[in-house]
Amino acid sequence: MSVSLAERTSRAAERVRSKVSPTAVVTGTLAVILMTNRIGVWLHDHGHRLYLGMPPLTGRWDPLPLLRAAPSVAVGVGLVWAWPRLASRATWRHLLWIACGAAALWAVALASAEGIQGLTKVSATDYLPVVRDIGSPGTFLASFVDRIGTFTVHVRAHPPGYVLLLWALDRIGLAGAGWLAVLQFGAAASSVPATLIALRETAGEAIARRAAPFLVLAPAVVSWTSGDAFFLGVGAWAVALLILATGREGRHRDRLALAGGLLFGAGLFLSYGLILLGVIPIVVVVARRSWRVAAFAALGVLAVVAGFALAGFWWPAGLSATRVEYANSVARFRPYPYFLLANVAALALVVGPAAWAGLSQLRRSGVWLLAGGALAAVALADLSGLSKGEVERIWLPFIPWIIVATAALPKSSTRRWLLAQVAFAVAIQMAVPSPW
Repeated sequence: MSVSLAERTSRAAERVRSKVSPTAVVTGTLAVILMTNRIGVWLHDHGHRLYLGMPPLTGRWDPLPLLRAAPSVAVGVGLVWAWPRLASRATWRHLLWIACGAAALWAVALASAEGIQGLTKVSATDYLPVVRDIGSPGTFLASFVDRIGTFTVHVRAHPPGYVLLLWALDRIGLAGAGWLAVLQFGAAASSVPATLIALRETAGEAIARRAAPFLVLAPAVVSWTSGDAFFLGVGAWAVALLILATGREGRHRDRLALAGGLLFGAGLFLSYGLILLGVIPIVVVVARRSWRVAAFAALGVLAVVAGFALAGFWWPAGLSATRVEYANSVARFRPYPYFLLANVAALALVVGPAAWAGLSQLRRSGVWLLAGGALAAVALADLSGLSKGEVERIWLPFIPWIIVATAALPKSSTRRWLLAQVAFAVAIQMAVPSPW
């Protein structure tokens, strides 16, 4: 029987992966990150304005006192010790709740190294001042594009949805930096069970349980103090609902698809970049030939877009205005070729070495539908040139779908890789505090 070219190529790739040592992958990735840092320092020293305090990361080299690391080290090591056994023994429903709570605890422990102000930082100073200036939401939406140059940096870089949400919370008495922190950490922590639900749908419960502790202890939680943490949660649930819909039938499938589409549509008005997150469910829809899911999801997205348009904000016009602002920002000084590499290096740092090793060992499976879709989305974002720097924050919504590759790591090495993740997270938080 003849073998197709695609099958021969796939088998060759499998043989290559089987010969790749995780240690070699980690060593090579660390070398690339170090090289990226050295190139960035050289560019800075020769007059290029990168606006990166510690290339490829945006934060500055300003180590915090080691004693402040005690809470995060204690929480991280405790979870490393307890989680693998917990992940294998808890019921599925309990596992999802525990994962959500553990992720929130881990993120708060890390952020607390900078004191109470470390829990909100830029969101409190960048979004809230605009919220206080909103008189009428209708007027705010209708005039958003015309007034975009008068807003703070992060508001100019995003659609008006997040500011509008904060305005609504303010009106019901949930105002201030404290509630903002609860919103962002809570939404981001909820991305862990959302990702696990989607992974269980495509690859099975056993695989999802193996990835659970790595999703909880991701180094990327150092950026959960930003508004992008909320975008992460919304995007994760939109993807999860759409993927769940591909495995259902009848009205239940249609309701899930419509809900996912509505949530995805809402996400488009939180961050323009979330449109690329759609690559992940599209990959699953195509693999499963779930065209009806795609139709109901599109209906949900269009309903949200139409609603905002009727309220006075047209999404394409907002994107166009933001691109103009972006072109006139620090991005105009940042060299495109360098950031093609620096972005990938920054992403590698915050997904952690376990994810690098997992990707090198991952075989064709339902996990690849998610990880492969996320990598494709990241590649598009990188090539677009609209994400030059700060991707450790901007690309938060894509990160859990890459970390699922850790399910490919041997069970016997779980604690060792988890300790590596904890070490990376603590090192980034303590040595390179970010501006958000």
